[in-house]
Amino acid sequence: MSTHKDQDIKSVLENLKLSKIFLPTIIGIGVVVWLMSRQLDVSELAKLDKSAHTIFWILMAVFMYVLRHLFYAWRLRIATGYAFSWLKAIQLIVIWEFSTAVSPTSVGGAGVAFFLLAQEKLSGAKSISVVLYTMVIDTMFFVCALIVLYLSIGPIMIRPGMVEFSDIDGYGITFLTVLGFMGIYGSIFFYGLFINPVAIKRLLIVVSRFPLLKRFRTELRNTAYDVVTSAKEIQQKPASFFLKTFGCTMGAWTVRFIAINCLIIAFVADYDSTPYDNFIIFARSIAMHTIEAFSPTPGAAGVAEFLFGGFFTDYIPIGLAALIALVWRLIGYYSYLIAGVIIIPNWFVTLRERKRLEKEGIVNEL
Repeated sequence: MSTHKDQDIKSVLENLKLSKIFLPTIIGIGVVVWLMSRQLDVSELAKLDKSAHTIFWILMAVFMYVLRHLFYAWRLRIATGYAFSWLKAIQLIVIWEFSTAVSPTSVGGAGVAFFLLAQEKLSGAKSISVVLYTMVIDTMFFVCALIVLYLSIGPIMIRPGMVEFSDIDGYGITFLTVLGFMGIYGSIFFYGLFINPVAIKRLLIVVSRFPLLKRFRTELRNTAYDVVTSAKEIQQKPASFFLKTFGCTMGAWTVRFIAINCLIIAFVADYDSTPYDNFIIFARSIAMHTIEAFSPTPGAAGVAEFLFGGFFTDYIPIGLAALIALVWRLIGYYSYLIAGVIIIPNWFVTLRERKRLEKEGIVNEL
C-alpha cells in the first residue's frame, strides 16, 4: 500500500512542477498571436478610449477575479470547519487553481486538492468530503444556472445567430452534450453523498476489479470506504453550512463571468451597455466555459482564446476580439500560473520543514 501511496504523491508532485507552465503559456499565447495576425484591426485600436474609463473597467475585471478567489477561500474555510486561516486558505486556493491551470480542463485539479488537504492534516475522509462536496455544488450551480438561462433567453445564449432551436450548430450540440454529461455525473455524486453512499462504495469496489484499473485498485477501494464516512459527515451538517457554501459557490462563478462584461465595456467604444445585453454576455460566458470544460489542453489554453471571439461577435469587433481575449486570460488564467511560481516553492519549503520537525518529534505550528 505504501508503494501505491508513494506513486500517488509522485504523480501529484509531478502535476505541481513549475516547468509545466510553459506548455499552456506557449499554446495560449501562440493562439492569440495567430488570431491577432489574422484579425487585429489597427483602425479598431485607434478607437480605443485610453482614458480613465478603460482603466477603471479593466481594474473592475481584476477586482472580480480577486472576489472570486476570496469566495473560494471562504468556501474552503467553511467546508473544512474553519480548519484554515484566511491566509492559508488563500494560499491553498492558489495552488489548487495552479494545478487546474496546468492540467487538461477535462481532468481538473481534484487529485491535487486531495493531496493538499491531506498535507494540511485533514483526515482522508474529511479531504474526500470537502473535494467531493465542492465538486457537487459547483456542478449543481452550473447545471441549474444553464437550464434557467436557456429557458429564459433561449439558444441565443449559446452563440450569436442561434435564435431558434433549429439554429443550433456544432457548438450548440457540444454545449447540450456537455450539459447533459454534467447533469449525469453531478447527479451521481449528489446521490452518492446525500442519498445512498453505500451504492457508490459498491460501485467503486466493482470498478476497482477492472484489469485496466489494477494500478489504482487500492486507492479506489480506500476511497470507496472513505466516501461512506465523508457522506455521513456531510449529511450531519446544519442548513446554514449548505447555504453558506452554495452562496460562496454562486458568488465565485458569478463574478468570474461578470469580468468579461467589464472587459467588453472597457474596450468596445460603442458598446451599448443595456441590462439585456449584459445578461446575454453573462449567459454566453457560462456557455463558453461549459464547452471549455472538456478541453484536452492544460487549462483550456488555446481553446478558450479561440472560442472567445466567436461567442461575442455581435458585441466585440472582430479586430479587437483577440486583444480582449488576451487581457481576459492574463487576468484570470496566467495570473494563477505566475502566482503558482511564487507560492508553490514556499509551500514546499514549509511542508518539508514541518515533516522534518515531525520526524524529530518537535511540535510545530507551521
